[in-house]
Amino acid sequence: MRVLHADDRLVVIDKPAGMLSVPGRTEADCAIARVQQLYPDALVVHRLDQATSGLLLFARGLRAQRELSADFAERRVGKLYVAIIAGRLDGEGLIDLPIGADWPNRPRQQVDVARGKPSQTRWRVLAHEGLHTRVALEPLTGRTHQLRVHLAHVGHAMLGDTLYAAPHIAAARPRLLLHASELLIGGLHFVCPPEF
Repeated sequence: MRVLHADDRLVVIDKPAGMLSVPGRTEADCAIARVQQLYPDALVVHRLDQATSGLLLFARGLRAQRELSADFAERRVGKLYVAIIAGRLDGEGLIDLPIGADWPNRPRQQVDVARGKPSQTRWRVLAHEGLHTRVALEPLTGRTHQLRVHLAHVGHAMLGDTLYAAPHIAAARPRLLLHASELLIGGLHFVCPPEF
């Protein structure tokens, strides 16, 4: 875990893939615990999936947590992710499909037209890499596993995704190739390119 920025209001880290953002049922080691060792007043504002790497922001104190949480809730935060997906995609577009829990198969989520919550993801091709495509993804909403569900649903699952990809795509890489690469909040712009 690398601390990329710290001031009296917030801390931004580069979370490695495989690390929990907050404590799990059986695992206490997580990003917030490590950040609090350095900044005891650090508090959770948002989360990244355990398998996702990249920019993760924490507030310094309750007031900052309330303010920053409101920025996230009211969509005043710009987020950009980079992923490598199976197959060839061209151009750019918007995936607008509602997402809801797949209750019998938790923690999986699914596109659910009848009961799902509105979910939108903008995508843009960055490069073609053999049989795969590198894309920039902008979640306009913040549903659990939104980017992974949307891309898998349209036939372009992320490499290394053991929850939503076919076995040969899941096994194509030792980790999920999804990285939170940019965060724009309150006039601050943080950039952290992926290692893949």
